[in-house]
Amino acid sequence: MYKYLTTGGTFVALSLYFARGESTVRKIIRETTDIIWNILKDIYMPVPTQDQFKHIADRFELLWNLANCIGALDGKHFRIEKFPHTGSENFKYKHFHSTVLMACCDADGLFTIIEPGFAGRNSDGGIFKVCTMNYWMTHGSFNIPPPSSLRHDESNTPFPYYFVGDAAFPLSRDLLRPYSSRSLDNTKRIFNYRLSRGRKSIECVFGMAAEKFAVLNGPIRCRDPTTVNDIIKSACILHNFVRKRKGIEYRPHDTAQMNETTEVPTNIRVRDMSIHEGSSATTLRNYLANYFLSPRASLPWQWKFAVPEGNTE
Repeated sequence: MYKYLTTGGTFVALSLYFARGESTVRKIIRETTDIIWNILKDIYMPVPTQDQFKHIADRFELLWNLANCIGALDGKHFRIEKFPHTGSENFKYKHFHSTVLMACCDADGLFTIIEPGFAGRNSDGGIFKVCTMNYWMTHGSFNIPPPSSLRHDESNTPFPYYFVGDAAFPLSRDLLRPYSSRSLDNTKRIFNYRLSRGRKSIECVFGMAAEKFAVLNGPIRCRDPTTVNDIIKSACILHNFVRKRKGIEYRPHDTAQMNETTEVPTNIRVRDMSIHEGSSATTLRNYLANYFLSPRASLPWQWKFAVPEGNTE
């Protein structure tokens, strides 16, 4: 099993290596991946409680300077062999068949929620609309903590906890996405930069998992959709297992060198804004963008990396 996940070899190659029949190897992989997931999921990937969500939010703020964030979302395409009788259902625009994993992670490179098995021809936004995570968000099934004030917000106004995603995801009170690149001013550029610091966590998790388990680099040479899903789930839970036991803990970066060339643009001003319990997702995003401009919440180097030199918009 270890050899299969880490090398991504074919069932035929494994049967020759271990001198066992191909059907025997297929059965072992199918049964073992299912057992790995069922035994480890409640230990290494439990559904977060309110206290765990608060801890995740604290880590996002400490490591990536993103207040009240409780997870980063994204979809990942895994190359597969065409499933029988599926036509072009799994055929991706990049001209290969794939299955999609919708996943959420914390600030420390651990999967918190995963949902595999979506057809590769669909976009991340389309998949999110029908996935269980979206249903849990919209129906209050997650144990998301009640709103709390942002650490450096002088008004102490309660702000909701939220997930972050890229531009493919819809904007909602529970899920913030970057501003469109079509109409950016410096305030929006700062927000997009700050959001990306937290959102890249999910990209790093996908990369670390694929580096450990080469089977995820594909193609996954199995034509049974259930077994493919079990392979992906077992690789994800084993990633958490390895990272919690042997992984190097993330620590805040030394930003001394970044601070040396800091120069705050004179045209950026903090606006007087307010939010309430019924504020729309757009209003919440604007409020957070304005918060990132305040002297205590801003990062000394954000102007250098997010605002083009000489830009006065």
